[in-house]
Amino acid sequence: MNSAAPSDLPYLDAFPAPSHDAWRAAVDKVLKGGDFEKRLTGRTADGIRIAPLYPAASPPSRALRSETGRWHVAARLDHPDPAEASVLALADLEGGADTLTVSFAGARAARGYGLVAEDVATLDAALDGVMLDLIRLRLDPAPQGRVNALLLAGLVEQRGHAPTDLAVEFGLDPIGVLASHGSLAASWPEIGLRLAETIGTLKERGYKGPFVAADTRPYHEAGASEGQELGAALATAVAYLRALEAQGMALTEARVSLAFTLVADTDEFVTVAKFRAARLLWNRVQQACGLEPKPAAIHAETAWRALTKRDPHVNLLRGTIAAFSAGVGGADSLTVQPFTAARGLPDGFARRVARNTQLILLEEANLWRVADPAAGAGGFEALTQALCEQGWQAFQQIEQQGGMLAALTEGYLQKTLTEQRAARTKAVATRREPITGTSEFPNIREVDVAVLDVAPMALASSLATGAALQAEPLPSFRVAEPFENLRDKADALPQRPVVFLATLGSIADFTARAGFARNLFEAGGFSAPSGDGFAKDGATDLDALTNAFRSSGAKLACLCGMDDAYASEGAAAAEALAAAGATIWLAGRPGESEAALNQAGVSSFIFMGCDVVETLERAQALATA
Repeated sequence: MNSAAPSDLPYLDAFPAPSHDAWRAAVDKVLKGGDFEKRLTGRTADGIRIAPLYPAASPPSRALRSETGRWHVAARLDHPDPAEASVLALADLEGGADTLTVSFAGARAARGYGLVAEDVATLDAALDGVMLDLIRLRLDPAPQGRVNALLLAGLVEQRGHAPTDLAVEFGLDPIGVLASHGSLAASWPEIGLRLAETIGTLKERGYKGPFVAADTRPYHEAGASEGQELGAALATAVAYLRALEAQGMALTEARVSLAFTLVADTDEFVTVAKFRAARLLWNRVQQACGLEPKPAAIHAETAWRALTKRDPHVNLLRGTIAAFSAGVGGADSLTVQPFTAARGLPDGFARRVARNTQLILLEEANLWRVADPAAGAGGFEALTQALCEQGWQAFQQIEQQGGMLAALTEGYLQKTLTEQRAARTKAVATRREPITGTSEFPNIREVDVAVLDVAPMALASSLATGAALQAEPLPSFRVAEPFENLRDKADALPQRPVVFLATLGSIADFTARAGFARNLFEAGGFSAPSGDGFAKDGATDLDALTNAFRSSGAKLACLCGMDDAYASEGAAAAEALAAAGATIWLAGRPGESEAALNQAGVSSFIFMGCDVVETLERAQALATA
């Protein structure tokens, strides 16, 4: 907002540069006394203020990727059957992916599926036709991660590849296993010893790593805010540095053994800032360890908790926004969740669309051609710094508990994530965080989508009886689940439940509130017809209204109209509907008419900010009584 320097486009110099005060005066004029903070600012889950306008900013420091160029397009190999897994993997690679993430059965990220391979021959069959020296390989953290890593090394040896020529991330993450499954079979010192021995064995064979993953997906799926996710990433990484150093490994060597997995969510600005903040924070940790910072290796995966079962095609938009954000934020590699993933094991079509989401951003949008595109943008710089502060604070709080292991085994993380999850659940239930296609603009006539005919397996919550380390496993939840449960319950009924929209006045008078009410009730699986209304001679034909209610088969009627109509004929309409046997609700806040409407039979009100999930639960109970 500073005065502009002489421009290469002289005609621009003919106009005065607007000042911040001039902008604010223009805004206040439009607001007409409205509250600036309530109307034009927002807050992240960490409470960070989001302003509507920022001046340009110079970043105090920039943490870039270790190499410029394209990020790597990753696809997951997670079909239980090796032969089918091979077919899908080859299609992914031929279709543009250059990285395969092998998700073994039991891995949290496999979602109850995952490759079942207990020997080299089975893994060889799953990777049949895959040229391991031409692609990158990643392993998803699994309870038997050490065994899986050595299994892959055995396959490489069998095929005669030189490990030095391969790019493999082994994904060892015992802390993530503890968080997801609730136990580890050995004590932490023993885990550290095994971890160091496995890394040593792999390095002796020629593998470069990274070997260990600081994976934030368990915390994100349990409800973590961006700051909490960053704090968990740092605390996990530091725990591994300490464990490896305790086994005699130099910090310079331990540092390069680590890689990160972060979640790309559907808030573009926050996600871009989170990835930028992660690099800056990791640099700070390295400096605190007395090391010259080296760039973090960061893999991104689009958010599981953002996926919906209902109207799943909207997941295409969510995946695109998340992928864009991860790319702009500087991810080294990226997995886009197929849009049908919440329904079951994705088929070839859904996997192809997930790949193409990235390929379009790479090949057509050319996002990779600019290093750190957000640099200098005031909003991104301010948010990045704020997330650095929040992430560092969350990290310090975990350290004060005794580190990541203690924070999990003693319940600190579970408690803080439960609180954050409850806040997010409330925001979703009240639609302050709307979910398109689920809580907003639901499609009760949606077309089903195809997934592979493979039954999921239950994810074990404990590795062994009498485990040396135990913690309450973190839940994996999707924010849409409360609304999906309501839809499932409605769909299981012999007939779709109906709510009658009792409209007052002309179409122009009731359209806004009837649309609001229909949107709300359809989110719970209701049919909510309204038609052209019952206007007659400047009022509402109550006989026609009650006859239409009787014909609808509904038990619940919702009055929809303007405030003036509620004051003038709302009570009479409620009395007529009550006489016809209706339970009566009203769309909107009744204001001064509340007492009269209650007396006439209106028992509940629906309005912006009400708890929609609780409201729909009551509506379903009335409809099925």
